[in-house]
Amino acid sequence: MLQDKDRIFTNIYGLQDKSLKGAMSRGLWDGTKAILDMGRDWIIDQMKASGLRGRGGAGFPTGLKWSFMPKKSDGRPHYLVVNADESEPGTCKDREILRNDPHHLVEGCLIASFAMGANAAYIYVRGEFIREREALQRAIDEAYEARLIGKDNIHGYPFDLYVHHGAGAYICGEETALLESLEGKKGQPRLKPPFPANVGLYGCPTTVNNVESIAVAPTILRRGGAWFAALGKPNNTGTKLFCVSGHVNKPATFEEEMGVSFREMIDKHCGGIRGGWDNLLAVIPGGSSVPLVPAAQIADASMDFDTLRGLGSGLGTAAVIVMDKSTDIVRAIARLSYFYKHESCGQCTPCREGTGWMWRVMERMVHGDATKKEIDTLFQVTKQIEGHTICALGDAAAWPIQGLIRHFRHEIEARIDARHGARPLVAAE
Repeated sequence: MLQDKDRIFTNIYGLQDKSLKGAMSRGLWDGTKAILDMGRDWIIDQMKASGLRGRGGAGFPTGLKWSFMPKKSDGRPHYLVVNADESEPGTCKDREILRNDPHHLVEGCLIASFAMGANAAYIYVRGEFIREREALQRAIDEAYEARLIGKDNIHGYPFDLYVHHGAGAYICGEETALLESLEGKKGQPRLKPPFPANVGLYGCPTTVNNVESIAVAPTILRRGGAWFAALGKPNNTGTKLFCVSGHVNKPATFEEEMGVSFREMIDKHCGGIRGGWDNLLAVIPGGSSVPLVPAAQIADASMDFDTLRGLGSGLGTAAVIVMDKSTDIVRAIARLSYFYKHESCGQCTPCREGTGWMWRVMERMVHGDATKKEIDTLFQVTKQIEGHTICALGDAAAWPIQGLIRHFRHEIEARIDARHGARPLVAAE
């Protein structure tokens, strides 16, 4: 379990002063110039040594991603783009940073931009985040006023930071769709290659990172990559913001060490499962796009990228959705199917046609109107969508259904039997 001395986000609940003065009293902006003076290579090497994996869901090593940016400019400017389009159902961590601890992000943008040779960064904020955007903009204005950022700042590295407010499209959480939207175009994913590190925003080298990935960077560099790497588990190092919703006694967002067990995390931070641990049915451990895990498998599992992948799911954004035995599990997954059908940009045929088809079949299964043969057909269709679209929205639509069929096929079959009046078979004595 994480000790308070290793906690990065010390004002995640907004109980302390959110202003620049309050942030500095908690250690932010301390020795920032000394970090920059160590040079770009040192910063990237420390980020690699920390083992930090991207906190936006994919878990790609952050230091390695930063190193992909060209060392020397070919005349085009470099950009950092921060993905604050937190639209995944169940995910509610980045908004707490924007709302209550925004100077972590502002300082992180300066340091990360310096490491990648960028003199400007853009923070793309979800359309529905009004108060979060206002809090972030206040923090940026304070940083400009104190000359912490800007053309002629006290750190000696010219740097401008801009906030862009999206229009509320889930697809703009995909990095290349985000870039399209930022350029004023329709938010649709781009074909890759070319990758953003070579041709990104306005055709220039660009790195797109999640809010949390950038916000933890200053603390990692102040304390050293080895400190961060000592927390958590091998290949799953450091701390992580978890956001737990659903059937727990106290839903919460909190910072915890990577690899903490699910049971320990829920008991300590969320007051346990509603109705006790015997009432747990299943958990979606990483936001709505990852497959669910049944209670027996998740209860004592380690909450990290590799363990959850081994369970056929994923840590994703660490948005933990807990479902007890009162949950209509088939209806819950059908509801997610509708979400992905609604949010598909329509660019790829498998996603445009497949998400609607899957949702309609799921709705029939909710009411028991489908046939048992259709369960296998539905699973086959999810496999035809998975991996056959430009971005991962097709995968995100397919995986929850795959998890349902893999673990709760009996629920679907029982509903079909009940609808058609079939009697369950009784084993011979």
